[in-house]
Amino acid sequence: MTDDASHELGALDALASAELVRTGDVTPRELVDAAIARIEAVNPALNAVIHPRFEAARAEADAAPAGPAGPLRGVPILVKDLDGALTGAPMHQGNRLLRDLGVTAAHDSYLFAKLRAAGCVVVGKTNTPELGLLPTTEPLARGATHNPWDTTRSPGGSSGGSAAAVASHMVPVAHAGDGGGSIRIPASACGLFGLKPSRGRVSLGPETGEAWAGLVARHVVTRSVRDSAAVLDVLAGPMPGDPYSAPPPARPFAAEVGAEPGRLRIGLRTAAPGGLAETDATCIAAAEDAAALLEALGHTVEPAAPEALDELELLIHFVTVLAVSTAYDLVKLGRVAGRELTADDVEPVTWAQAEQGRAVSGAAFVDACESLRAWTRRMAAWWEPLDGSAPYDLLLTPTMARPPAPLGEIRGDDAEGGILAATPYAAFTVPANVTGQPAMSVPLTWSDVGGSILPIGVQFVAATNREAVLLRVASQLEQARPWAGWVPPISA
Repeated sequence: MTDDASHELGALDALASAELVRTGDVTPRELVDAAIARIEAVNPALNAVIHPRFEAARAEADAAPAGPAGPLRGVPILVKDLDGALTGAPMHQGNRLLRDLGVTAAHDSYLFAKLRAAGCVVVGKTNTPELGLLPTTEPLARGATHNPWDTTRSPGGSSGGSAAAVASHMVPVAHAGDGGGSIRIPASACGLFGLKPSRGRVSLGPETGEAWAGLVARHVVTRSVRDSAAVLDVLAGPMPGDPYSAPPPARPFAAEVGAEPGRLRIGLRTAAPGGLAETDATCIAAAEDAAALLEALGHTVEPAAPEALDELELLIHFVTVLAVSTAYDLVKLGRVAGRELTADDVEPVTWAQAEQGRAVSGAAFVDACESLRAWTRRMAAWWEPLDGSAPYDLLLTPTMARPPAPLGEIRGDDAEGGILAATPYAAFTVPANVTGQPAMSVPLTWSDVGGSILPIGVQFVAATNREAVLLRVASQLEQARPWAGWVPPISA
């Protein structure tokens, strides 16, 4: 295949690629070979793909059955080196100890098995911060991933490797996970569409029942809304032993793309929750621009947000849950290593979080979880009021309080300052992880920041289990202001 042909395939989204396979215009092997060529051309500048599995992918593409089996047949995909197991592939989670031990997975997670059953071919694994703790992708184990829009800046985290790869057209879609914004933050930083599903929509098994006390959801980052919806149809649904699951949708999520959303009541908030950070003027302007576009499309937008967003107990209890969960994650790593971990085995931020978690009593941890659930009920009343008042359909905010971070600003080797430096980038995203509501980052704005043209995403939050509303609005915005033509300087 010529370079031009490879690049042309790289411009297609996943569904367009699968359609070429369905019609016989290309084979799964040709799609995979083209993706590998793009990765080899672009990845040296970005360090997004850290575990290539090119020969295995070629063999799997060659073995793909003839015919239209699987809605994503032949589509090359990258998966994050966190949030799930892939048979025979490294599973290092951004950690130097697991890297040095050469740890690999013995089975597929449910999520990866569903992707394979749909026809996707995994061509490699992407970079991630250690244990997914930070909203940047600069692990000491693998080095920094660079943002394809400006290689001096972060692609976000923890799904930064996946986002950089999709934005630079290595692949059309990549797996991502979100415990505090880790789908939406990289989507914003890299100019992609990123949907965090409702809690329980996508199974975390069989390795995990719930992660971070229910904060974590998993899905993908994409360049098109329809790809995100199609993959969610593949991934959604309970699996045996799941502790809970979201109710099935009224119809396939793919059917919501292009569907009329109706006239929606949308609240706009640009001040960071709890005053945790000052929102940059560029990010405020992006949210206000999105509000104007929504009004032009017939929706009602007004300054409004749940009052509970300003309750600082959200931060206090979230920090407790994160710290205890990190302490438990180190216990699990110790089981893999065959010994108890020490401070030398992890990054300073990770160790500091774990130490904080070890100091929390069992009763205090349960109190933090229950307090967050009570806070969730106060939040939910804004979308689904019990007093008969008019509800809001969506909350619109900036995705991040600042443009994409310069590399080195959020440091895993800074035990005291790493989490603090991360706060402006996660302040708007964390609340939806606590409540379990679906939320998305939509790439509507590109701005000049320090001489570089950077994407500035905006976030929408819907009521629990109402991904359909988000997908309808995202599709409407994508049609009104197409973003597919924005291609970063570092791209295949």
